[in-house]
Amino acid sequence: MIAGFPGSARRMNAFVIDAFEFCRLKERREGEIPVADLPRLADESVDKIGVVRWVLEGGSDMRGHPQLVLTVSGALNLMCQRCLTPFAFEFDSGATLVLAKDEDGADAIDAQLADESVEVIVGGSSFDVSQVIEDEALLAIPLSPKHDVCPDPVAREAEQEVKKESPFAVLKKLKQ
Repeated sequence: MIAGFPGSARRMNAFVIDAFEFCRLKERREGEIPVADLPRLADESVDKIGVVRWVLEGGSDMRGHPQLVLTVSGALNLMCQRCLTPFAFEFDSGATLVLAKDEDGADAIDAQLADESVEVIVGGSSFDVSQVIEDEALLAIPLSPKHDVCPDPVAREAEQEVKKESPFAVLKKLKQ
């Protein structure tokens, strides 16, 4: 279930808002979206389990440009690229998004700001917030996810040996 945007139009998994009005009114919304409801993020997950918590605040920057401040956090299960076992990955990330009316305006504002920490995007009256939430969550996960410390390989191999007991060993136990 997607929460946090009462009164906004909802199409499938989309939160659609008027981004400029949201900023002008300095609105604030927050909610949670299951990882399974974010298809690109779910594809990165081992089991599609988890939730993305988000907060979106509208306002303007020091130059008066409409601005959205987005924070996302949560956890999902990723596959360790070193030991090839799943692990829980927690993330907490944020983005400042300055809005422009069109691509030319976005380029002009981007050149004006010259700030790598701020992203300039095209806003509109039917702005899909779920897309920027998913984008920010995707940017928060590593390109090559790994455990900080992989589980002990000897213990893991012993665990696998126990699971793969020989059929002859099973027969031997039956004879006794």
